[in-house]
Amino acid sequence: MSPDDYCEQKAAASGSSFYYSFRFLTPERRRAITALYAFCREVDDVVDETLDPDVAARQLDWWRGEVGKIYAGTPEHPVGRALKDVVQQFRLPQEQMLEIIDGMQMDLEQARYADFKALQLYCYRVASVVGLLAAEIFGYTNRQTLKYAHDLGIAFQLTNIIRDVGEDARRGRIYLPVSELEQFNVPARDILEARDSENFQRLMAFQIERAQKYYDQAMALLPKEDRKSQRAGLIMAAIYRETLREIQADGCKVLSQRLSLTPLRKLWLAVKAWVKS
Repeated sequence: MSPDDYCEQKAAASGSSFYYSFRFLTPERRRAITALYAFCREVDDVVDETLDPDVAARQLDWWRGEVGKIYAGTPEHPVGRALKDVVQQFRLPQEQMLEIIDGMQMDLEQARYADFKALQLYCYRVASVVGLLAAEIFGYTNRQTLKYAHDLGIAFQLTNIIRDVGEDARRGRIYLPVSELEQFNVPARDILEARDSENFQRLMAFQIERAQKYYDQAMALLPKEDRKSQRAGLIMAAIYRETLREIQADGCKVLSQRLSLTPLRKLWLAVKAWVKS
């Protein structure tokens, strides 16, 4: 199996909304973004699938070393080999690749965030940085597009956090800021034990409203001249925002279930967003 085939399989197996947006890119850009996404999946899987935190930390250190080898032209892993030419061709900064790993490291070191400012750093590392790298691959002419990519990344991660509240709680993690749990009088134990309440619903309404504001902010920042080049991000935004609307329409039952759109619906949204943009 070639490195590119490995990355393609990794991306396809995830069933992610990102994968649907890749289908509309030119082969060169599709190959590049698929390799970047496979890298993100690899380091994320280290944290989610490795039971021993010490082992996971060592694996993340290995990936830091692999990033160094990617930029030196001597990678070992199939994903690293796929990225070797990509990082040069699209001038992807090494420090941003490492920052993604730093975001994954945060999952090993903390399971709570004191306030939204603390959560923003996590969202920046695991999502906004990916958005900034993706923007380089998609191409842009106006540097304001990077501000759009930053805010869209935050919006995506806030959507993930809302969607995965129950799933994360079963792993012992609560990403909703402690200060906001206190503001809405929702004890952490209620989330860990999947106890829904009127207060929890108010808390989630607040989270959804903030995520929507980040989507609106991002869309307002995207310059008209870069809309076509950034179509893949707009496709992802359409799918993620629809997921957010479905969660709200379904009564925010995120403690007991993880809502996901069907592949056919994602594809339909992707086509609509592509035509519209």
